[in-house]
Amino acid sequence: MATTTWPAALTWRLGRQLLDPPAGSSVPHVVGALGAVAAQLEPTWAELGLRTRMRESRTGDVERAVDTGTVVRTFAFRGAVHLMTPDLAAVHLALRTSSRMWERASWREFYRLEPGDWPDLVEAVRDALAPGPLTRDALADAVTAHARFAHLRDALTDPSVTFLKPLAWQGALCLGPVRDGALTLRSLATVPDWPGLPDLDDAGPRAVAAYLHAYGPASADHLVYWLSQGLGVRRALLPRWVDTLGERVAHVEVDGDPLLVLREDLDDVVAATPRGTVRLLPRYDPWVLGPGTADEHVVPPALRPEVSRGAHVVLVDGVVAGTWARRGDDVTVTWAADGCRPDDTALDAEVERLGTLVGAELRRVTA
Repeated sequence: MATTTWPAALTWRLGRQLLDPPAGSSVPHVVGALGAVAAQLEPTWAELGLRTRMRESRTGDVERAVDTGTVVRTFAFRGAVHLMTPDLAAVHLALRTSSRMWERASWREFYRLEPGDWPDLVEAVRDALAPGPLTRDALADAVTAHARFAHLRDALTDPSVTFLKPLAWQGALCLGPVRDGALTLRSLATVPDWPGLPDLDDAGPRAVAAYLHAYGPASADHLVYWLSQGLGVRRALLPRWVDTLGERVAHVEVDGDPLLVLREDLDDVVAATPRGTVRLLPRYDPWVLGPGTADEHVVPPALRPEVSRGAHVVLVDGVVAGTWARRGDDVTVTWAADGCRPDDTALDAEVERLGTLVGAELRRVTA
């Protein structure tokens, strides 16, 4: 079995996630490299995380990508809003759909829909959205015009959007462009390159490979966290999907931990050399959400509560070494008691780069 260290593995992952160097050529390029990007809370932070990884970017790039359909915005992991490329959205939604949550007795009773009603409901939603994006009220008007679904207006317009999620998972809709300050709903059939939902046995191995490609080396527990806890698939399916990948998956020992990695990435993982890379990332960035804040190799236990609550993070060679906050033009950096502190020059350069992205002349303040 090949061996390496966590600093080397995280250095490779920084490159894979386009953080060192910032090498993203477009929003779809970066989103595809990350697999899925959380975008439910404060979309500006999701955009900042993506732009941090790009060689060149402009404010509004994410919304333009959603508008053209090169990126899909929909409900995915843990029911939250995520950005994905159309091909990976299809893969992840196929996994999410496999739970068939809408067939539970509580759903059947509350929404007065039987499992056999859903195919026709999905078709009614697709038909309504075929001409173009609609607001939730407009979609409700169209769907409830069918006598069979006349009772669903409150469900379709409920601010909790709970009822919209299984419609999104089944490929009927996604979140469309913002129009006059209101979010719209869009048919996935109108998204360029939308492939439709694959079979679960096809989607599962592809989801495992996508995760390992972005967040490897990874353990079986990481796959459970991302695909089972995140998308609701049965844990028993995960080993089978790994086996299906066969020789595409290799094993590597990282500081004594036996982990999985794609064979095509193995040599680069082992050869990676840390170089003191410093990055300022916004809250809930994929860097920490992908492996999970419980992964102490990325988020030291002492910092986990702050990171889980949404602190902006300072990475040093991929490890969260502190947090940052902006007030006006001041960026205050607070270091963990036992965290690795980088050279001031490297940190100041990263603060300056952050300022370029947000359009301000920022200065660093150490707490």
